Amino acid sequence: MAWASDITYIRTGEGWLYLATVIDLYSRRIIGLSLSNRLKKQLVIDASEMAIKQRRPTGKVIVHSDRGSQPASHRYREILKNNDLVCSMSGKGCCYDNAVMESFCHTLKTELMQGKAFSSREQAMNALFDYIEVFYNRRRRHSTLGYQTPVHYEMAA
Repeated sequence: MAWASDITYIRTGEGWLYLATVIDLYSRRIIGLSLSNRLKKQLVIDASEMAIKQRRPTGKVIVHSDRGSQPASHRYREILKNNDLVCSMSGKGCCYDNAVMESFCHTLKTELMQGKAFSSREQAMNALFDYIEVFYNRRRRHSTLGYQTPVHYEMAA
């Protein structure tokens, strides 16, 4: 079992909003997310804890991320270790190592935000939650899943 995580930045009329997500690489389902107006390690910790609570993993799970300061923090790695999760990090300067997350962030920005402007962080938060939980996980079909949604793919397994 393997998960991947990343952070992306969302521009709003009130300033930046930061989105941390954790994706299950088997089903492409977003299993953890966290939003904040501050780019701190707690952002990735909250998204990871959501994924852990949702999946309750047993056995070895690899959690991959880039080498940013948030996922490289001692506290984040401690949480993974305490939940028997294995930390994996991209090679220095190699975005291809986290390609699934980079692709998700690009897809989100293309499908949700292209040509739109969020006047507030709250407006962006609501739109992001709806996109991820209502559309991406339950309605958006993925070619890698045989054109099934992540939720349907997991149910069929």
